[in-house]
Amino acid sequence: MRGLLQAASRALLVLASSWACLGIAAAPPTAPATGDPDPALAAVIRDIEDGRLDTALKKVDALIERFPNFRLAHLIRGDLLLARTRPIAAFGNLPGAPADKLSDLRDEAIVRLKAYRNRPPSNYVPRYLLQMEQEQKYAIVVDTQRSRLYIYQNDAGRPRFIADYYVAHGKLGAEKTREGDKRTPIGVYYVTANLPRQKLSDFYGSGAFPISYPNEWDRQQGRNGHGIWLHGTPSDTYSRPPRASDGCVVLTNQDFDAIAGYMQIGLTPVIISNTIEWLSLDDWTAERTALSRQIEAWRKDWESRDVERYLSHYSKSFRNNEGDLGQWARQKRLVGAGKTWVKIELSKMSVFRNPGKQDMIVVTFEQDYRSNNLSNVLRKRQYWMKESGQWKIIYEGFA
Repeated sequence: MRGLLQAASRALLVLASSWACLGIAAAPPTAPATGDPDPALAAVIRDIEDGRLDTALKKVDALIERFPNFRLAHLIRGDLLLARTRPIAAFGNLPGAPADKLSDLRDEAIVRLKAYRNRPPSNYVPRYLLQMEQEQKYAIVVDTQRSRLYIYQNDAGRPRFIADYYVAHGKLGAEKTREGDKRTPIGVYYVTANLPRQKLSDFYGSGAFPISYPNEWDRQQGRNGHGIWLHGTPSDTYSRPPRASDGCVVLTNQDFDAIAGYMQIGLTPVIISNTIEWLSLDDWTAERTALSRQIEAWRKDWESRDVERYLSHYSKSFRNNEGDLGQWARQKRLVGAGKTWVKIELSKMSVFRNPGKQDMIVVTFEQDYRSNNLSNVLRKRQYWMKESGQWKIIYEGFA
C-alpha cells in the first residue's frame, strides 16, 4: 500500500510538471463563482501542483456536476484517475485520444487559466472606451488573444468593470478581411439584432446577437463578409476551443444568457481587439480630454463659417460614399458661400478608439444643424486618424 501511494505521489509531480510546461501557474485560492468554472478549475490545478490528488478529484467531480458537458474538466478527471495507477507523461494522457481534440483542450486550459490568473488591475480600463453616450448603458470588449469578453457599465461616463467570460473566436485568428476567411473582425461594432433560440438551429445554442460587421471603415478598406454574431453553443457542448468558429464570438450558453441582459439593440458597442490596451484612470481621462478638445475645435471652426479652417480638420486621404477630399471641399465651399450664420450642436456622443493597427478613433453623435437657410438633425459618424501627428477626419457619413 505504501509503495502504491509513493508511486501515485510521483505521478502527481509529473502531472503538475506537465501543467507547468503549459505555462499555467496556480492561482491563489478563490471561492468558485456559481456561473464561472475558471476559479474552480484554477483551484483543481493548485491542488494537483500541491500533490493533493483526492482533493483535486473531488473538486473536478463537483465541477463536472455543475457543468456536465465541460470536456476539459472530464479530461483532467481522466488524468487524475490515471495518476493513481501509472506515471503521467503529459496533460491529456488518455490512451488513443485524438491528438487534435487534446490540443484543443490544452489550448482552452491555457487561455482560461492565464486570463483568470492575469486579470487587469481594478483601477485600469480599456483604452477604447473613451466616451459612451448616456443611453449606452453597457459596452462589450473582446480580447481575441486571451479569448475573453469583458462587460463594462457606463457609470456616469466612466467605464466600470462588471464581468468577464471565456469565448471562442475565428479558427484562423482575427483581422477578418473577406468572406469565408474564418477570421474574427477587429474594430468597433454595434449589436444590431436579437435572434432567439426558437429562430435558430441548435448549433447557435441559447441565441445570437448579430453585430455591424462590415462597418463604414471596413467597407472603405474593401473588407467584406457578413454574419458575424455573438452566439451560444450546441446543447451537447459546454464550451468550444479558443479558435473554433468561422469568425463569430462564441460563449457558453450559460454565459450567453448572462450577457443578454446587457444588450441594447443598436446601442451596445462591441469592440473586438487582438489584445486589449489598458489605461490608468488618469491616463484615460487625459486622452479623453484631449480628443474632446479636438472634436470641439472642429465644431467651432464649422460654426465660424471659415471654410478653409473647417477643412483643415480633414485628412488628405478623406473619402466617404460621395467621393474624396476634393469633392467634399468643393461642396463645403459652395454651401458656405450662401451662409450668413451657422449654429452647430452635438449631443448623444460616443468616442471609441479603434483597436486596429492604425491610430484611429470612431466618433458618433447627433448633429443639430441650424443656419439662415437650412435646419436639420442627423445621426453622424466620423473616423479620425493621426496624420503627421495631428488628428484628422478620414471618413464622415450618416450613422
